[in-house]
Amino acid sequence: MSITYRGERFSGYNKPKRTSGKNKKFAVLAKQGDTVRLIRFGDPNMRIKKSNPKNRASFRARHKCDTNPPSKLTARYWSCKNW
Repeated sequence: MSITYRGERFSGYNKPKRTSGKNKKFAVLAKQGDTVRLIRFGDPNMRIKKSNPKNRASFRARHKCDTNPPSKLTARYWSCKNW
């Protein structure tokens, strides 16, 4: 199942993909109920060091991933899910 949304191809809803030549590192076609949104997230110039436990804990605390779970239609949700 392939979905084309605003000229971009996605393998399905709620499946992040890497973007090329865009302002953000990842894009996802998020769907929650009847609402569909294109979400872009991540800094393309930074490396993700999620294998380092201190970096992971700091990121998750800074973005409040565990204490205040965000909606699936936000970039914060997808960033937390990647980490």
